[in-house]
Amino acid sequence: MRHNKKFNHLSRTKAHRDAMLANMTVSLIMHKRIFTTLAKAKALRMYAEPIINRAKTDDTANRRIVFRDLQSKQAVTELFKEIALRIANRPGGYTRILKTGMRLGDAGQTCFIELVDYNAGMLKEEVAKKTTRTRRSRKSAPKADAAKAEAPKAEAKPAEAPKAEETPAEAPKADAAPEA
Repeated sequence: MRHNKKFNHLSRTKAHRDAMLANMTVSLIMHKRIFTTLAKAKALRMYAEPIINRAKTDDTANRRIVFRDLQSKQAVTELFKEIALRIANRPGGYTRILKTGMRLGDAGQTCFIELVDYNAGMLKEEVAKKTTRTRRSRKSAPKADAAKAEAPKAEAKPAEAPKAEETPAEAPKADAAPEA
């Protein structure tokens, strides 16, 4: 029986798996988004989120614990200086997994894993979704169309006469006759 054995070994030894997850976490911290398989992304999320959570409190003990796991000074500095500022108010869920489909060679499921607060496109869409409200009632549609139809009429401006610069440029073109 497999009671309470949720860990995915990813067909690797413990040392190989730990090294791979540490390297992937460093890449995630430095690049904010990486492309990998779905199984590795799920394993990486379990490995990286507690490390990212430690960055909320910047003290020597937490820096040493994170450095012990990652073995990269640049990643630790990036995590504690830049990423910690963006995740300070977030209670968890620092990563997002977006499925991208199947890989052509072996039909492995691929995905992006990214830091949630660093995807500007998704953040803009979320803000836009929250501010716009739509109604499905057919009764409100004619009112909106009537308001749109009246607005351009009020804003319409009279047509302006052509400028003096445009007239001479057009005159030589009209006078020129095609040569035979």
